[in-house]
Amino acid sequence: MANVRWVADPMHSEVQFKVKHLMITTVTGYFNQFTVEAESEDEQFTGARNIVFTADVNSISTNNEQRDTHLKSPDFFDVEQHSEIRFVGTKYEHVGGDRFKLHGDLTIRDITKPVTVDVEFGGIVVDPYGQTKAGFTVNGKISRKEFGLTWNAVTEAGSVVVSDEIKLQAEVQLVKQA
Repeated sequence: MANVRWVADPMHSEVQFKVKHLMITTVTGYFNQFTVEAESEDEQFTGARNIVFTADVNSISTNNEQRDTHLKSPDFFDVEQHSEIRFVGTKYEHVGGDRFKLHGDLTIRDITKPVTVDVEFGGIVVDPYGQTKAGFTVNGKISRKEFGLTWNAVTEAGSVVVSDEIKLQAEVQLVKQA
């Protein structure tokens, strides 16, 4: 069985997270530098395995420099000690149609926990430059406190400033490697 190797096309992929602020609005952030690598049995992405995602925490952006600096501090990601977020897939499970569950181990701040995300397979296409590409939409949720991201504050009325639940969303375009 031949192995087909895939890597993310960073120009056509994005990784974002959403968190409730003051429990009334949502703030969106991005990791601007990340990698995704995977293998499959064939060009149709059958039998996907060895799926590894890494994000450079220093590339975090919420369109607010002060908030980004706070997120990089020991209060949150502690980028000086933990510069990378890593997800290693353990099982790519077909659940029907173009839907899959990707099970794996997520590591943030040297804390590793099992996580399952929903994957919608967008299909395979050959682009105008002859490159074979596979597209995916990924959605999931994690508890930030489970990964040591426990900083919070409470408003005068007793509301939490930052929610525990973090929504994950990614659009990933993988390129078949020669």
